[in-house]
Formats: sequence, structure tokens, C-alpha cells
Amino acid sequence: MEPSATENRTSGRRGTLENPEVLDVPGEVIPVLEREFDDFDSEAGRFLDDELTEEQFIGFRLKQGVYGQRQAERQMVRVKLPFGGINPEQLEAFASVVEKYVPLRKGHITTRQNVQMHHIPLADAAKLIRELGDAGLSSREGCGNTVRNVTGDPWAGVSEGELFDPTPYAGAYVRYFVRHPTTQLMPRKVKTAFTATDEDRAITGIHDVGFIPRVRDGVRGFEIRIGGGTSIMPRIAPTLYEFVGADDGEYLKVTEAVLRIYDRQDWLRPNRARARIKVFVDKYGIEELRRQVEEELEGDWVAERDFDVDRLAFIDDEEANAPPAPAHFSSPNGDRSAFDRFLEGNVTPQRQPGFSTVQVKITRGDLSPEQLRGLAAITREYTGGYARTTVHQNLLLRWVRDDAVYEVWQRLSELDLGEAGADEISDVVSCPGTDSCKLGITSSMGLNAAVRERIEAMAISDPLTRAVHIKMSGCPNGCSQHHIANIGFYGASIKVGDKTIPAYVAHIGGRYEGGEVAYGQRLKIRLPAKRVPEAIERWLRFYESERKRDEEFNDFAARVGAGAFEEQARELALPVEFSLETMSMFIDWSRDTPFEVIRGEGECAV
Repeated sequence: MEPSATENRTSGRRGTLENPEVLDVPGEVIPVLEREFDDFDSEAGRFLDDELTEEQFIGFRLKQGVYGQRQAERQMVRVKLPFGGINPEQLEAFASVVEKYVPLRKGHITTRQNVQMHHIPLADAAKLIRELGDAGLSSREGCGNTVRNVTGDPWAGVSEGELFDPTPYAGAYVRYFVRHPTTQLMPRKVKTAFTATDEDRAITGIHDVGFIPRVRDGVRGFEIRIGGGTSIMPRIAPTLYEFVGADDGEYLKVTEAVLRIYDRQDWLRPNRARARIKVFVDKYGIEELRRQVEEELEGDWVAERDFDVDRLAFIDDEEANAPPAPAHFSSPNGDRSAFDRFLEGNVTPQRQPGFSTVQVKITRGDLSPEQLRGLAAITREYTGGYARTTVHQNLLLRWVRDDAVYEVWQRLSELDLGEAGADEISDVVSCPGTDSCKLGITSSMGLNAAVRERIEAMAISDPLTRAVHIKMSGCPNGCSQHHIANIGFYGASIKVGDKTIPAYVAHIGGRYEGGEVAYGQRLKIRLPAKRVPEAIERWLRFYESERKRDEEFNDFAARVGAGAFEEQARELALPVEFSLETMSMFIDWSRDTPFEVIRGEGECAV
């Protein structure tokens, strides 16, 4: 299964339907079609000239990954990075468009391994997606009721214990379903994840469709899970089949059967907030879905499809592209405590001797043009060809020579990206919240900064406490994956007379590590936003002082119960009367005007 790039091409000009650029170039997974950029330019121009209404234009815009913001006449562009893969040229392309078109001068890595850019005028959005297309980047179906970005384990291909690298099959899945006629206007979006091992670092349990590698009688395949999701109805995906073939394309065929069934569920369409596959599975059960899938596979459509994985697979030999062992390399001189902390928290040996992965901790997932260019240079010089974003808003450098890790850390430090503690307590995850999202209630990004500041001031050294994960969303939806954090929050509000306080509802005891997904228990108190950092400190100190020896946070939370956490923060949840002394409580984090709930209609359900 190793076709060359030229074998994957057909005749005709690049970027046409006849030659859709199915290439094995790191990061270039989704075929780029020039016609779509032309169409977007044309339709955007008609909308700006008032020839199209917003309602007429919105569906077209969403399929191209351009999403309306809460700020009038501004767009968010969501660029898909299948399984998080990105090459140096693409990092540089992001740097260029961020400088030209993005007012906040930052690209934002999401929990679905995309890169988003915010506050862009529509005319500039059209230019931006075209320029990124020149680098092989696509925003196609980044939004809308489509198959969204296909996420994956960033350590796939280099992990101990993996049966095989799922990356080629994830690439084939992306190429099969992008622009697929069945998946252009489903009842709602579909999120897919491919993990590499039973550690399940891609968190398949919270996805509509999830794949875990399996081998049966020497044949590669996947366990396929269907019907997970967070948001207002959290569910963990059950297993549809213990084994579906990989190389024969059975996993594509079974998924298409599922999506065809889902697409016909018109009863789901009126209430788009509940129109996910998980609702079907919750109502009818996984056994009924399996029965319908087997019936669907008897249909004539199967013979009309080409499930040839060899034709679609993404093949890239990172090891062959890895840099040679350096003739000379740097090493710590003097106090090496900071580097040792980085080694402990951010560096993992690969199963291939002599190589390591280096996880770059990226605050709130935000990268400046200078940082993007610096990461491009590091990726080009020290890796096997491309990096991968992670579901925790970081970046993973792969195939780094062990002897070069110190130099890489030095280079990252020059970019303010050398901080230790990736995926630890100070690596707080949040969605954009009211910075841009129409559905946002609170400034989750502002709270993220405040929580990080409090945690850094606490100077936590205890390894069990450092292992706690904190996530927050600006509304009850699950974009930050707060449901599965050890300590998670979603944005809410508290009415005080004729005024409103920004607030959060907490979840305690969520889990996503070690192949086990568990949703946290929601506490029965509502905390003013400005008191959340104090609540977190109280809970952490409570854990440290009352736990049994070597008792992990979730085990402690289960033993003492949610009520004990509520009691620790009861005083902080007390009503706040408006006065000059309490005025700050009525202003959200990173804001300077009185808080009010302004919530529009989110386009993720349009």
C-alpha cells in the first residue's frame, strides 16, 4: 500500500475535478479544488453586493469553513488539519495570512486539531483561504453539517504498543468523505477520531465515529464506535463492531452505511441542538443501529462505490525524512533544572531508538506569526517532515533526534514556547467563548488566563496535583471538552436584581486518559467568574491535605463526594449585592464593561 504521489494523480490541470491533487505530501491530505475558491469569491461578492441574503449565503460559506462571529461583519476561518498534520511550509503560510488578514495577529489551535483565525472581514476571508490553498491547506467542510476534521493520536506511528499506524487509513477516510454527496447536509455535523493504541489519546469515546486499531488472524482492522458526544447530552460511544477490515475498505463502507442511515433521520432535523448520531443511538440502541447497518449494506449503492484504500491512503515515511545524527550537539552547561523539568513534562521517547517526540506547550492554543515561523524552522531542521497539533491545543514535534532535544528546547525558549508541563495542571484548555463565538456566555479565554496565573502563583510541586487537568467552556456546549476534565467549567450567569454576574458551573472527576472516558459530576453551585480561581485553589489544597497516600484526584473526588467540593466553595457561591466594592464581580474576565448575556444563534447547527 505505497502508491507514489504521481500514481495518485490523474490527468488534467492541478486543482480541478479531473486532478484533485490526491498527494502524499505531509499536511496535504484534503484535495484542493481551485474551482471552489473561484465559487467562494463569486458568492461572497454577490453577498457583499446585497444580491444574496445571509440565509442564502450561509450554507455555502459554512462548507468552505467560514463561520460567522458574534461581532458583526466578521468571520472565523477554520482550517482542517487531518489527524493534526502540518508541514513547515504550511506553518509559514499561516504566519503570512495571520499577519495580513487577522486583526488579533494569532492563529488558534482547537481541541479538534484545527487552526482557527478570528475577526476577519469577509472579503479578506476569501483571500485568506485561497492563499492557504496554495500551501495545500483546506477549510473545506470545516463547518456545516458535514464530516468535520478527522482527528487522531499525535503519537500515531511512534507509540509503544501500537498494532499498526492508523495514519494512512485516517487519510483515506478524509479523502473518501470530503465532498461526499451523502455528507453535505446531514442532520448535524459528524466528528471522527482515529486512535493508535488502547490508551486512546484521540478520545474516541466522545466522538460520533471512532476507530481503534485491531488485528485479527494477521489482518488489520478497527473496532468501530458510534454515538459519542459531549454538549447538553453527554454520551460515551458504544462499540458497533469489534472488527471491521482496514485494507479492504470495510471500515469506509460501514461508516458510509451509518451516515446514510443518519442522513435519513428527518425527525432529528427540527431540533438541531439534539440532532447528533448519539441521539439516534440513545433512542434506539446500538443493536438496532447494527441491524440497520447490515440491512443497508445489502443495498445497490455498495456496488457503485470504490472503497480502494490503496488509492486513497496517506503514505509518508517520516523516518526516512528524519535528520541524520548531528556531528555536534549542544548540552546543558551549569544549572540544568529547567531543561530537566522540560524533559520530564514534554519529551517522550519514541519506540524507534534514538528518537523522541517533543510536545510544545502553547498557551490557550494561540500562536503569533513570529512563533509560527519559528516553529516552521524547527520542524524543518529537527523533525521527520511535519508536526501534529494535539486535542489539548498543543503541537507535537516528532522524529527529533535524542541528541538534538536540548537544541530544540533552546530554540523553543527563544520563541517563548519552551515552558515545561505540557498536559499538566497549568496547561489549561479553553474555547474562545465570548471573544468570538455567537453562543458564548462568558469569557472563557479570560478565565483561562486568570486560572493559569493563580496556578503559577501556587507553585505546585506535588506530582499528583500537577497531573490534574482543568478545562473551561464559555457555554454549556463541549468545545473545550470540559465534561472530561478533572475540574471543568461551563459559562453561565447569575441574576442580581436588574444586573447580571458572569458565572460558571463546575464539573468534578472527568477522565479521558488510559483508554477510559468518564464525564465529571456537575456541582450544585454556581460560582461568580471572578471567584473561580479561588475555588480551584481551595479544591486543590483540599485534595492535597485530605487525600490518602498516592490517591489520584478522581479517586479522591469519588471517595469524598461532590458535596464535599460544594462545601469547600459554598462561601464563594454566596449572592453578591451590587455596590462600588463589588462592581468588579459584574464585569467578566478581560473585559471593562458591565456583563450582559448576549447570545446569538450558533451556526454549528445551521
